[in-house]
Amino acid sequence: MHLSIPTALSEELNKFEAYIATRIKPELSSWLKTGSVPRHFFTTMGDAGWFGYQWDGKRMTRGSGLRDTLILERLARTSPGVAVTVLIVSDLGMSALHLFGSHQLRGKYAAAVVRGETLICLGNSDNLAGSDAAGITMSAERVDGGWVLNGAKAYVTNGLISDLAVVTAVSDPDAGRGRQVSMFLVDLNSEGIRRKRLSKQVWLPSDLTRLDFSNVFVADGHLLGRRGKGLQQVLQLFTISRVPISGLALGTARGAFDLAVGHSRKREVFGRPIADFQAKAFEMADFYARIEAARLMVLRAATAMDSGGDFRFEASMAKYLTVGVAQEVSAWAADIFGAASVVLEHPIHKFPMDAWAVSLAEGTQDVQKLVIFRELMKRFPNR
Repeated sequence: MHLSIPTALSEELNKFEAYIATRIKPELSSWLKTGSVPRHFFTTMGDAGWFGYQWDGKRMTRGSGLRDTLILERLARTSPGVAVTVLIVSDLGMSALHLFGSHQLRGKYAAAVVRGETLICLGNSDNLAGSDAAGITMSAERVDGGWVLNGAKAYVTNGLISDLAVVTAVSDPDAGRGRQVSMFLVDLNSEGIRRKRLSKQVWLPSDLTRLDFSNVFVADGHLLGRRGKGLQQVLQLFTISRVPISGLALGTARGAFDLAVGHSRKREVFGRPIADFQAKAFEMADFYARIEAARLMVLRAATAMDSGGDFRFEASMAKYLTVGVAQEVSAWAADIFGAASVVLEHPIHKFPMDAWAVSLAEGTQDVQKLVIFRELMKRFPNR
């Protein structure tokens, strides 16, 4: 498997890094103060084609998963919180419309969605479901011409700023466990929807929102995919997004590492820079090697995804490895900064919290190990 980055992609990543330096870094402090990522950021991303989806007036197509993953990795070095807003819009929201939306639904929304003018979030988690993707309590009652939704989605990233939401609900309660849930595309300005912003300390400046649904009507044409296949469809979305979120985790690790190395060459203890102490030098060498090893796994997963085959094994290994290294590197980096790392406004402060947050998304570490084990057993036949 060829794991190098094509020259054209390297050049595009350089342009994206320049965009981060000139358009995001200067504005990031104001975004953190307001607690929101502004709409113009998404339209700029869309106009530049950095969401990875295209619409030609007839078809919605996806570009390279490797490209999307590395764009998120670069963005997460500066702000994992901004990177996660992109992941929600593109790899969950746009992916749902692309994979499961009808031709009419894509025709209605795709043009504005790929330009970043219309934002889509994902509402799947109920209050207590956790890693049980099937543990959904929101109901979808069949009525003339559509469905009526009642219930709540508890932890919705981008829920405050989005126009549409991909929502899972129990449409067939008497069916088997794997056939009870359906998926819908819901206009968040519909009557009966209430948004409540939740307080949090991770992935700033993205928002985390509770969505309450009270007798919300959704037309038949807004059913995504097939009735009763919502669980399988949301799991498919999670598998797809595990690759780019691995890039986000990798960027979290690299962002914390870069800050720590730079500081270690300036901060002096006992009359010497921290970097001059052999113990810290060995730690830097160890963590850099682990970051680069995790990067190879991310490249392998993205390449496998782009090949069109089954990439669940590679995706879960990439997520598992990058989260582990992000958590360890960010904790070590905070230690390098000492007491300064507890200050909310300090650049290093966000990284340990964001590394913990990324462990929860698209399946916890235990979920990844379970997927890895199941895929591994397929490769070792009984004897």
